[in-house]
Amino acid sequence: MAKALTSSLISAFLEMMAAERGASAHTLDAYRRDLDDYSASLIAGKTDPVGATDSDLRRYMAELGAAGLAPRTQARRLSALRQFHKFLYADGYRNDDPSSNIDSPQQGQALPKFLSIDEIDQLIAQAARNPGIKGKRLLAMVELMYATGMRVSELVELPYAAAARDPQMLIVRGKGSKERLVPLSDPARDALRDYLDVRDAFIPSDKSDGHADRPGQSSYLFPSRGKTGHLTRQMFLKMIKDLAIEAGIAPSRVSPHVLRHSFASHLLANGADLRSLQKMLGHSDISTTQIYTHVLESRLRGLVQEHHPLARVSTI
Repeated sequence: MAKALTSSLISAFLEMMAAERGASAHTLDAYRRDLDDYSASLIAGKTDPVGATDSDLRRYMAELGAAGLAPRTQARRLSALRQFHKFLYADGYRNDDPSSNIDSPQQGQALPKFLSIDEIDQLIAQAARNPGIKGKRLLAMVELMYATGMRVSELVELPYAAAARDPQMLIVRGKGSKERLVPLSDPARDALRDYLDVRDAFIPSDKSDGHADRPGQSSYLFPSRGKTGHLTRQMFLKMIKDLAIEAGIAPSRVSPHVLRHSFASHLLANGADLRSLQKMLGHSDISTTQIYTHVLESRLRGLVQEHHPLARVSTI
């Protein structure tokens, strides 16, 4: 009975996240895994989400720590539990929220990893040397990622309509289906134009009209023959890992998120402000963007050293 009730509550929560908050399928899968694990712990303790107390939540968090999960992973799990219990309280399944009494695991603030401008130049130059239509696609994707700071899911799911008319601004649909405008650099526009000339070659053939060699239709900018209809995040990750090896950069240092961090860090280092960066990255809260303040601190120290009259050593 407890298992059936728990499964029903989790399904109701996920439906709410999808309908009201526009959570993606990837996000919903992550929530389901976390909540299924939490539910298994509750059932072992002979309770369920409706009857769980703050002691049950603390026991579960202790289990995560004993299992060796990193503090960051524990914090993500706790965030899922808090949203779940807030939903149960708001929808009247229970009259309190036991997660409100649980402290987040202590974790150090990890600085974002990013490449130097020279290393980005190496990657782009190597991508430009890749031959054929796959080389044009690779260059366009790397240029777009570094020019816009998009998430990899946003990149691979870009609609063809967003870039079909040589845009100076790209409309990106991010988390919660929120749209934002991001400017395109001239190199990114050039690479995109070259790729669009060969895009049809990546569209699966349309066999329904008797012409197996004729391209079908695709609404995606980066179409694929896979079941998603577009190039996957995993495939793009492999593409840029291979590119890093070709460019003489350790592949462990290169990922789509590293390109996003590089975009943000380089903008801030060259004078961009946090609010503008927040909008371009699609962060709903400025506190998320503040992980890049280490770049600002370095730039501000340089400004003080260069321009403050008492910071310069007198030569008299």
